[in-house]
Amino acid sequence: MPSALGRLRSRLLTPSVTQTLLETRGFHRKSPDAQRLLETIGARFLEGYGHAVAASTADEAERDLEAIPERFRGFAYEGAGMGAAMRDALPGLGRGHVDRLLAGRGAAHQYMIYVGVGWSMGRLPRRLWADVDALDPLLRWLVLDGYGFHQAYFHTERYVRRQYRGPRFPWPAHDHPDYTGNAIDQGIGRALWFVCGTDPDLVATTVEKFPASRHDDLYGGAGLAATYAGGCDSAELTVLRDRAGEHRGALAQGSAFAAEARLRAGLYVPHTAPATRVFCGMEPEEAAAVTREVRPEEAAAGPLPAYEEWRNAIAERITGIGTGPR
Repeated sequence: MPSALGRLRSRLLTPSVTQTLLETRGFHRKSPDAQRLLETIGARFLEGYGHAVAASTADEAERDLEAIPERFRGFAYEGAGMGAAMRDALPGLGRGHVDRLLAGRGAAHQYMIYVGVGWSMGRLPRRLWADVDALDPLLRWLVLDGYGFHQAYFHTERYVRRQYRGPRFPWPAHDHPDYTGNAIDQGIGRALWFVCGTDPDLVATTVEKFPASRHDDLYGGAGLAATYAGGCDSAELTVLRDRAGEHRGALAQGSAFAAEARLRAGLYVPHTAPATRVFCGMEPEEAAAVTREVRPEEAAAGPLPAYEEWRNAIAERITGIGTGPR
């Protein structure tokens, strides 16, 4: 149980759950069920954040995180990733919280924790950002995915409705700086699933308002969110697949990533299968296996990050349509 100091720390640092309500955010409300799902995800994210901020030890945070229902546990670990990164950054709260979170059962949630670290970048001055050089060189692009999600979720008018894309992002790792916008767009694409209230037609219509060069990354993020978060039946998912057109490969890649993230963490839920069947033409286990089979052994230097080469290989294996800057 968190100490009195931990509970106080959590109260001071954890945002209000009202900030995740669709009405507060001005997001589309497709149906009461979809609204309930998305708001529950937001609440569980903040619950995970609170556990990471309040806990006296990593074991204590892990115990609380593991008690969260499987459908939402990954989102709680994402929130915990943000909370741990905030504790690492703020004075007097110690260091190594992200490392300790990843050292235990959080290792199975590495993708989600990295995304959560990216959320912290949206809340902290640049000088306090996490040391991304210390993270897995293949997967650390997920940090920028998390940053993109945060910006689209909390600054929706600018990043979604006005399709803002600023100057080159000051990527702390300094590798492949021209790719940072792509990784951020993947996070914005994930956020569209929330902004659009799990409405596939609205997601596609919103993507189409962005410059064409950004569609692949946006659809990749949308495919990941649709598969991981759920909120649609097969008929609705088919609408998104058909409207994606030449970007079906990116949609499938995102879906396969989501399947792997859920299966790796032991968080399989029924809504995963309809999504991979529609987007990938595969069962979740098959789609996840593709991500493992084509994963680069190391992040070797090249014209594109190994992460993007990996995404492209997944898309081509599943659909014959690659991803990447066009």
